Amino acid sequence: MFLDESGFLLIPNVRRTWAPRGQTPRLRHRYRRDKISAISAVTLSARRRRLGLYVHFHPDQNITHVEVAVFLRALLRHLRGQVIVLWDGGPIHKGPEVRRLRARCPRLHVERFPGYAPELNPDEFVWAYLKTALANGQPDSLRDLLAALCRLTRRVRKRPDLLRSFVTASDLSVSLRP
Repeated sequence: MFLDESGFLLIPNVRRTWAPRGQTPRLRHRYRRDKISAISAVTLSARRRRLGLYVHFHPDQNITHVEVAVFLRALLRHLRGQVIVLWDGGPIHKGPEVRRLRARCPRLHVERFPGYAPELNPDEFVWAYLKTALANGQPDSLRDLLAALCRLTRRVRKRPDLLRSFVTASDLSVSLRP
């Protein structure tokens, strides 16, 4: 599995858009720095046939080693056999809760991506897709933003072709591609 964290703000992510000539689009919003932190994993079966997407959202809270350990425990309940996690070298991946979980669970194996190489992680493409889909939106509350994120995540889960495109778009070696 490929794991990563990200965050989504109530402040709109502004992107280029189309509008009738002479009618510049205006995006009105309240300047609030409320956020939703997220952790997700793109899973790839051992035979590289099945892909999955698992996500936990944390409104108005930063993700720490505790949330990482909770997420990993939930994944281990869903996935059978040996589980190999590929992630970046973030400090939250080395916290005491994560170390305890790794010590207790011998089927969990962890590997790090090289430093400063987000282009290797397919989960980065999930975040880019979600942020593009939310671009120019203006949710009024964290509840609205969370509802939009859940709706988009369900849509992505139902599209194995899209999940596969995240893996093939990454700069992984050919041997890891499905």
